[in-house]
Amino acid sequence: MENGPNSQTKSSNPLEEVAKAAKQAPGRGLPPVHLWHPAHCGDIDILIRADGVWMHEGSPIGRPELVRLFSTILRKDPDGYHLVTPVEKLKIKVEDLPFRATQLEGRDGKLVFTTDRGDEVLVSETNPLVVDTDPVTGEPSPRVLVRGDLWARVVRAVFYDLVERAEEIDGALAVRSGDDVFALGPKGAGL
Repeated sequence: MENGPNSQTKSSNPLEEVAKAAKQAPGRGLPPVHLWHPAHCGDIDILIRADGVWMHEGSPIGRPELVRLFSTILRKDPDGYHLVTPVEKLKIKVEDLPFRATQLEGRDGKLVFTTDRGDEVLVSETNPLVVDTDPVTGEPSPRVLVRGDLWARVVRAVFYDLVERAEEIDGALAVRSGDDVFALGPKGAGL
C-alpha cells in the first residue's frame, strides 16, 4: 500500500467512515444531501426498526449523537433509503418510516412535532399531517412529512393528543395548524 499525501486508507469499520464523511459537511444545520450525487457504494448493515431504534449489524447503535448525525445525512431515493455524503452513498433498511414524531405542541395556533431525532416540524401544506388507515387492522396510521421524502410515524400517545385537539370540519375529525386543516379520519370512525 502506498503511503503518501494522495493515498487514502480505509478503516475496517464502515460506520466510522460514514461518520467521518458526514462530519465534513459544510456549515451548521442539515447538510444539503439533495445536492450530493456520489456513486452508490453498496449497502451498509443499518436498519431503522419500526420502533425508531437504529441497528448496526444486529445491535442497537448506542451513541445518540451518532444516530443524530446519521439521521441528518439520510435521504430517500426511488430505490430506497440511503446515507449520503459528498463522496459516498450507502443503502440502509427501514422497517416502517425513518422517524417517529414523539412530541406535539401548539405554537401560535400552529402544530409543531418533535421527532425522536430532534427535528422540529411545523405542520403545514409543505409538511403535511396524513392519516391513512391500516388495511388489515382498520387502525389509523398517522405520519408527518419531516423533509424531502422522509416521514415520521406519529406515536400513539401523540396521536391521542391530536384527537383531543380535533374538531368536526366538513363531517370529519380534523385539526388546524395555522390556516391549514388536516383530517384525522371520518366522523364516528372510533377515534
